[in-house]
Amino acid sequence: MSVDGVEVLLVEDNPRDAELTLRALKKRNLANHVVHVKDGQEALDWLFAIGQYTGRDVTQRPKVMLLDLKLPKVDGLEVLRAVRADERTRFLPVVVVTSSREEQDLIAGYQLGVNSYIVKPVDFENFSAALAETGHYWLVVNEMPK
Repeated sequence: MSVDGVEVLLVEDNPRDAELTLRALKKRNLANHVVHVKDGQEALDWLFAIGQYTGRDVTQRPKVMLLDLKLPKVDGLEVLRAVRADERTRFLPVVVVTSSREEQDLIAGYQLGVNSYIVKPVDFENFSAALAETGHYWLVVNEMPK
C-alpha cells in the first residue's frame, strides 16, 4: 500500500486487537488508508522516516495515531513523548487505545499530551462502537492545521 494519504497509524502489537480495530474501522468505512505497525520502535521509524522507512515522505502524516501503551521495544508513553517533542508531529492527534486501567498510565498520557484515552472494552461490540466513534470524530469531524 502506498503511504500517501495515510489516515490512521495503528500502533498495536496484539494481532487480535489489531484485527478487531481494523474490523471496527472497516465497518464504518474508515479503514481505507491504515498503516499498522507492531511495536513502538517501528512507529517512530515510520513517523520519522528512519530505519526500514528511510525515504518515506515524512510530510505525509496520518490524521490520527491509535496507540497502545504496552508495546515491545519502545513503550507507548515513550512514543507519545517523542511525538510531542518533535515539531513535525507535535500536533498529530494521538488516541491511546489500551487495556491499561492504571491511573498512573492515564495521568502520564495526559501529561504528555494525549488527545484521548480509551480503555479497550472486553466485548467486541463495545470495542467496535468505541473505535468507530473515535475514528469518525478524528477522520471526519476534526479539523487540523495544515
